[in-house]
Amino acid sequence: MKYQRIFVIVADSLGIGAEPDAEAYGDKGSNTYVHIAERMGGLHVPTLNSLGLGDLAPILGTSKVSHPHAYCTTLREASVGKDTMTGHWEMMGIKTTKPFKTFTDTGFPPALIKELEERWGRKIIGNIAASGTEIIASLGEKQCKEGSLIVYTSADSVLQVAANTAYVPLSELYRDCEIAREICNRPEYRLGRIIARPYVGTSAKDFKRTPDRKDYALSPTGRTAMDDLKDHGFMTSCVGKIDNIFNHQGVNKTVHTVSDEEGMKITTSFASNDPFTGLCFVNLVEFDSEYGHRRNVIGYGRHIEEFDVWLHTFMDALKDDDLLIVTADHGNDPTWHGTDHTREKVPFLAYSPLLEGGKKLEERDSFADIGATVLANFGLTPSSNEIGKPVKEIL
Repeated sequence: MKYQRIFVIVADSLGIGAEPDAEAYGDKGSNTYVHIAERMGGLHVPTLNSLGLGDLAPILGTSKVSHPHAYCTTLREASVGKDTMTGHWEMMGIKTTKPFKTFTDTGFPPALIKELEERWGRKIIGNIAASGTEIIASLGEKQCKEGSLIVYTSADSVLQVAANTAYVPLSELYRDCEIAREICNRPEYRLGRIIARPYVGTSAKDFKRTPDRKDYALSPTGRTAMDDLKDHGFMTSCVGKIDNIFNHQGVNKTVHTVSDEEGMKITTSFASNDPFTGLCFVNLVEFDSEYGHRRNVIGYGRHIEEFDVWLHTFMDALKDDDLLIVTADHGNDPTWHGTDHTREKVPFLAYSPLLEGGKKLEERDSFADIGATVLANFGLTPSSNEIGKPVKEIL
């Protein structure tokens, strides 16, 4: 065991160039990092640059520098699709060959909406891809007046149900989501997650989502590196929405967050104060949810620069026998058409005070090399269904 603690931080959607098969997804030419940097007139990211980011792509504002304690490369995705669950599952060893369904551009099929209305006994409004806070602001008063339910989706494989708990009891909302989960297990729908989104308030001016969100996710289709770690007594600590993505499978400890800043503060606190042995797996969702899907290029760029500052503070808290891996789960080029994710490679930036001779490595063919590297560090053999090869240079 070279490292006692491994921190994997996922900057959700921060891709670094189109996959070889991106044309099949309508994403040939996409590049989240490069295009944001161009629009920004250059990114100020000295921390990421010190880890070798400038070696990976012509990102305006970065440069090639010596980084003896960091190895860098890009990872291609072996799975089909370009969604959150597929990307994260692959990091932990699962290759997805049948993509999850998304209904970003069309809304859910009339047959599904009709069946849900019949089973729920309530009218459905919405049925579009939207921000949760925005759709509650625009349709919340109508939902309260009618006693209906707001259904919406995103670029992910998800059906979200929002209701004001003064008009629809929380227990009923949960029951309705369980019904939706049952229906959406069918092959024609195959949605990754159903999410209950309760809110309170009397008008659009004061509507506010409550902490009673509940996810009904598909479980991973096989064992993951987190299962291997947990079963052998190692910590699997999750920050952000990781626990929901894996439907609690292989998770020892989880902390949900309200922002990326909070996520980084919590992770930094773990680095400073928690002497665990194992994996801390972190998702920072706002790159994707607040900026990528909303095609807010400048906001996305500024958020990258904010992350760079938080990352510097986090790295100051690392111990000599810690390993940091910074990566992403897909792309979401905010200069691209539509509001969907983009089929992109992701960066792999690995840092530890123990490393020497850091350099750029050859591109690798799976996100699963992350999980394989974690397992190899702790002397564990992957389960038979898992893919991926350890990055031997950092072990």
